[in-house]
Amino acid sequence: MLKRWIGMAMTMFVVMPLMVHAEEHGIRHLQSSDDIVRVEQRLREAIEEKGLTLMSVVDHTANAEGMGLSLPATRTFIFGNPQVGTPMMQCQGSMALDLPQKMVVRETDDGVRLEWNSPHYLAERHSLEECALPLDKVAGVLEGVASTAAGQ
Repeated sequence: MLKRWIGMAMTMFVVMPLMVHAEEHGIRHLQSSDDIVRVEQRLREAIEEKGLTLMSVVDHTANAEGMGLSLPATRTFIFGNPQVGTPMMQCQGSMALDLPQKMVVRETDDGVRLEWNSPHYLAERHSLEECALPLDKVAGVLEGVASTAAGQ
């Protein structure tokens, strides 16, 4: 029993700094045990269901293969809602660097991982604190889209 507690403590000692590091840099994520095809299908459905526009999907794996390199299945979904993104860019034009929103879907040793930028982090990054923006609502929508895609 003591070994189990020590093992759990050591795991937390290693994992927590990595999780905090990701959060400090505004990266949110969820894992899915489903295959990438199913996760991507649900992601497309969730984006449409939320009334968002899917603008493009970048297939990084195909791009790597085109150069003779290998990469686990990795795709970036680019989507958004101009009614939400435009006020952010009106507040600070540099927001156009991070909008439209992106969500990465990639295969890892632990399953399929979905990753996206926290809107609160982006607001901090681009100094949007003086603008009245629905950041909690945007964060909720992104969490919901990712959760649906992950099958949770």
